[in-house]
Amino acid sequence: MPDEQLQMFPKGRAGRGSAGEMTQPVASLPTDLTRDSSLAAAISGFHGHMLRQGFSDNTIKAFQADLRLFMKYMGASRPLSEIGQVDLERYMTWMRVDRGVSCSPKTYARRLTTLKVFFSWLAVSEVLQTDPAAALIHEPASAPLPVILYDGQVNDLLRATRDLLWASKPDARPYLLILVVIQTGIKKSECMEIKLEHIDLSNPQAPVLYIRYADPRRTHKERKLALGPAFTPVYRQYLREYAPKEHLFECTSRNLEYVLQDMAQLAGIAGGVSFEQLRWTSAVRDYRNGMPAAHLREKMGLSQISWRETLPKIQKLARPAL
Repeated sequence: MPDEQLQMFPKGRAGRGSAGEMTQPVASLPTDLTRDSSLAAAISGFHGHMLRQGFSDNTIKAFQADLRLFMKYMGASRPLSEIGQVDLERYMTWMRVDRGVSCSPKTYARRLTTLKVFFSWLAVSEVLQTDPAAALIHEPASAPLPVILYDGQVNDLLRATRDLLWASKPDARPYLLILVVIQTGIKKSECMEIKLEHIDLSNPQAPVLYIRYADPRRTHKERKLALGPAFTPVYRQYLREYAPKEHLFECTSRNLEYVLQDMAQLAGIAGGVSFEQLRWTSAVRDYRNGMPAAHLREKMGLSQISWRETLPKIQKLARPAL
């Protein structure tokens, strides 16, 4: 239908994103957006909101696709004031039952999340007086719990890598790598972007790591993380052995993955060890040690949306055995 062909995003000169793809310029919140505005206009404004808030490229693309389907069902010109909870419930039933296209539980859950985030934004922005999606029941898709390291395995891994500090041919890199990731819970991509200037040894007993992002849209993920007193001596030994010029690890991420595999074998950990496994292990250990959930979310650099799925998994993994 013609309404569905309306442009969803503001016109303007496009630029290139971090991966080289074409992206739209950041739009300001439309001052004329009201309860009588069309759904298409609201979706356009929401796109600008996502860019300003630093939503990931994958999240933006997924939300765009979800809202295009929602607009196809509702009609692009439909006023926001005419969309209520009953309409949303009918849409969700149509999508899962009557549409005639398979919709997995995970996709269904994401599309429901999209509606909740979209209409919550309209309510918080006072475009709508009430949030029609607030009462919708969120049934997250079941997914297996992440695999983490047991406390004994963490100790074995640290012991095996620490022994390499005094081997006939000393190597500080494995122990340094494990210390950094298990202490901070950073992602592999963040680990690869650590520069020497991001490490603060002003207080050797309390070294600090700053997570920085070159992309302005990711600055909300920047944070200050404690490294622990064990970091300083191994870091100094690592500098003597490897003499890095700019980045902490001046190799490929694949090289570090090989290091983790070799160290897992040395520590007798079947199945190997990955960055993601260390990240989850770090989060569970922090939660068990009493770190408030809000602080843990900030430490992991996660958005509120991602945290909705992450926190329950951490809680289950941290819970005592039944």
